[in-house]
Amino acid sequence: MPTALAPATTEALEAAAFRRLVAHLRERSDVQNIDMMNLAGFCRNCLSRWYREEAAAKGITIADPDAREIVYGMPYKDWQAKNQAPATPEQQAAFAKSHP
Repeated sequence: MPTALAPATTEALEAAAFRRLVAHLRERSDVQNIDMMNLAGFCRNCLSRWYREEAAAKGITIADPDAREIVYGMPYKDWQAKNQAPATPEQQAAFAKSHP
């Protein structure tokens, strides 16, 4: 059983872990979103959507492009042009199998 932490401490640790995840994903631009979807069931776009949805749950409106920029560290279209390769037939088949 994990040690009980104060709610504020738990929230601070979760926020720090989120920031590390986002930093890691920014550093690993070689990892394609479709590969993340195929292996883990989520990608950078999912993470940005979750961020936007959690903001909305607190009454804060964040536009989808702005949420994506928080995760990608740049406008999504710029990231796509710089880092996104076309999905291979194998990647597309794996996606179709894992997301029928």
